[in-house]
Amino acid sequence: MTIETLIARRRLRRKVQGIAAALLPFDADGRVAVKAFQSHLVATHHAGLMNAVNMDTGYVNYLNEAEKQDVLRWTRDALGKDVPFVAGAYIEDEPGDVIGLYRKQMDVIVGHGAIPILFQTSRLHGKPAKEKAAVYQAACRGYSHVLAFELGPMFAANGEIFDEETFQRLMDIPEIKGMKHSSLDRLIELERLALRDAHRPDFRIYTGNDLGINMIEYGSDYLLGLATFAPEKFAERDRLWETGDPRYYALSDALQYLGNVAFREPVPAYKHSAAVFLHLVGRIPSDLTHPKNSKRPPWEAEILRDCARRLNYSKTGDS
Repeated sequence: MTIETLIARRRLRRKVQGIAAALLPFDADGRVAVKAFQSHLVATHHAGLMNAVNMDTGYVNYLNEAEKQDVLRWTRDALGKDVPFVAGAYIEDEPGDVIGLYRKQMDVIVGHGAIPILFQTSRLHGKPAKEKAAVYQAACRGYSHVLAFELGPMFAANGEIFDEETFQRLMDIPEIKGMKHSSLDRLIELERLALRDAHRPDFRIYTGNDLGINMIEYGSDYLLGLATFAPEKFAERDRLWETGDPRYYALSDALQYLGNVAFREPVPAYKHSAAVFLHLVGRIPSDLTHPKNSKRPPWEAEILRDCARRLNYSKTGDS
C-alpha cells in the first residue's frame, strides 16, 4: 500500500488506542509530588487513556534504579492490581551486556504488571539491521507483550530513527506488539504505516509526533507526552473521531496548538511546559521540573494560559 493510498483512505470512525506519557511532578520544596502524580495517573485512566511511566516525560534518563522502582510502585498502588500500564526500560548509562540489561529492567517492569517499552541505546547505533534485530529478539524472548521505541535525536542522544530494514526486522519479532515512532516526520511515519499494513496489520504504530497529533487519522495510535497535559481532552477527541463527530476538528486543532507551543525548540524543555500547564489548571502543586531538565522562559505561563482557554479549562491562574 502506498503513502498516497493511505492519505486518500483516512481511517474514519476508527477506535484509537491512546497512551499518555506521564509527567513526574514536583512539590515546591523540590521533592516528587507523589500524591499529585498518583491522582493524575488515576484521572488519565478514568478519562480512557493508558498511562506510560518512566518515559522521557517522566525524566527516566535522570532517575536511578531505586527511583524508577519507586515510580513503578506508586503507579501500581494508584491504579490497582488489574489496570495495565506501560513503563520504560532505559539502559543507556548502565554498564554490562545490552541484552542482560534489557531483560533485568523488563523483569522488574513485568513484575509490577506493566508492559515494557525498550528505549534505544547508543551502543547499537551504527550496527547492521540484522545485528540490532538479534539483540531485540534475544531481549524479548519469553515475554508476552513488549513495545519498541524509535526516539528521534532531537529528544535524546540515545535515540535514533531506524532504517526500513531494521524496522521490518523488529516487526518480525512476535513478542513486540507495537512501536512508538517519534521522528516528528509525517512522511517517515506514513511509510511505517504502509509497511505495517502490508507486512503485519496487527502491529501498532504509536505516533510520538506531538507536532502532528492527527496521525491517528491515517492509522496510528499514540503514545504522547502531550497527552499528559490534557488526558481528558485527548480522550474526548478520540471519541469524536471514532463516532465521526465534526467537533473533532476544532478540539484537535486546539490540542495541536498546545503541542506547537510546548514542543518548540529546545524540545526537551516541553517537560517544563507540561509542569507549567498542569500547575496552571490546578493538577499539580508547582511548575518545577527535575533540576537537570531544560527550562522555559518566565513568560511561558502567559502563552500556555491561552492554550488552556482554548481547551476550555476554567482554572488558569487568573484569579
